[in-house]
Amino acid sequence: MNFLYNIAMSATAWGMRLASPWHHKAKLTVQGQKRTIPYLKDTLDTDGVYIWIHAASLGEFEQGRPLIEKIREEQPDAKILLSFYSPSGYEVRKNYDKVDAVCYMPVDTPRRVKEFLDVVKPKMAIFVKYEFWGNFLEQLKQRNVPTYIISSIFRPNQSFFKPWGGMFRKMLSCFTHLYVQDEESRELLHGIGIDNVTVCGDTRLDRVLQIRAQAKEFPAISQMVVGSKNVMVMGSSWQPDEDIVIPYFNSHPEMKLIIAPHEFDENRLEAMMARIKRPVARYTQLEGIDPATLDCMIIDCFGILSSLYRYGTISYVGGGFGSGIHNVPEAAVYGIPVIFGPKHEKFREAVELNACGGGFAISDAHQCHEVLDKLLGDKQALEDAGSAAINYIEAHTGATQQIYNDLF
Repeated sequence: MNFLYNIAMSATAWGMRLASPWHHKAKLTVQGQKRTIPYLKDTLDTDGVYIWIHAASLGEFEQGRPLIEKIREEQPDAKILLSFYSPSGYEVRKNYDKVDAVCYMPVDTPRRVKEFLDVVKPKMAIFVKYEFWGNFLEQLKQRNVPTYIISSIFRPNQSFFKPWGGMFRKMLSCFTHLYVQDEESRELLHGIGIDNVTVCGDTRLDRVLQIRAQAKEFPAISQMVVGSKNVMVMGSSWQPDEDIVIPYFNSHPEMKLIIAPHEFDENRLEAMMARIKRPVARYTQLEGIDPATLDCMIIDCFGILSSLYRYGTISYVGGGFGSGIHNVPEAAVYGIPVIFGPKHEKFREAVELNACGGGFAISDAHQCHEVLDKLLGDKQALEDAGSAAINYIEAHTGATQQIYNDLF
């Protein structure tokens, strides 16, 4: 890559090191990247030939996971290396048993990239969704390693499509093939001369079907919601989302509420509990409490949200008043309508669910309360919206099989 790009990568690495004493995620990243090469030298089979799959974080991992598990199912002897950029992916999935090794991706500088590829010697590289690292892509192409990106999505405002975006367009030319989510992405790429593209949808939709089939049961929550016809599951919520939903819940005694906040510390949880004017408890603090007496449960642990949507008659997915909504398909797959905030335009499933009637984009509390009044007050409207949600999911699956068939 060019001089300015390499300077930017080096500056990013130095910035991460400088921040690491005070910033927990930066510290984990720096420490993890430092361990990558020694770990790989100790762990990788020197006679093995590895498929390298890279996901930035946990969300991208969930998109890539169906393909990983398809490879493992069809090729049990295949060697798979999984890498992450973010601690939020690595720390959760570092013991993932469907791959042979898990590590942090090194900084994308020429020296680090060469060192990594010399050790791994991948026979194939697969990047998930938004991962464009210039030195890695350039080196993979020079080494004639087939390189792919899956579940990718492109928009006109991205650097690739700007007059000054030549460096970024060069990155795209390094891919052997690009598997994109929609026709708009294919057309944008065609406009800059990239035609090794297939539209096949989002592998994450295959993943949410798997999750639904494996959904766990939680007896305490079952006891809380039994017999209730109006149960909202609020997933990955932030305070602006809660500011909208909690007042509505407080004034609607016929409604039960499960809140799984995106982040939680003691102060935040205590403040949330104080705002809820009906019987409420934290999931990890139920000792001595009969769940059947509760109207609201706050989920103060990670890892169970994808199963919790099974208890809902309606869902709310948070993040739409911040940097962007979280995993809408994770809720829609249970055949329940999904409400989300205004910052959803970058998420194809949310836009299309909103268009087909399985999702509802809201911009303020008034709109949200109108939607809730309609859905919770009209059984047929609730059922129609839920059917639209699951029909959309089921109509857009199959990307994993298509990609696997192409690659192998």
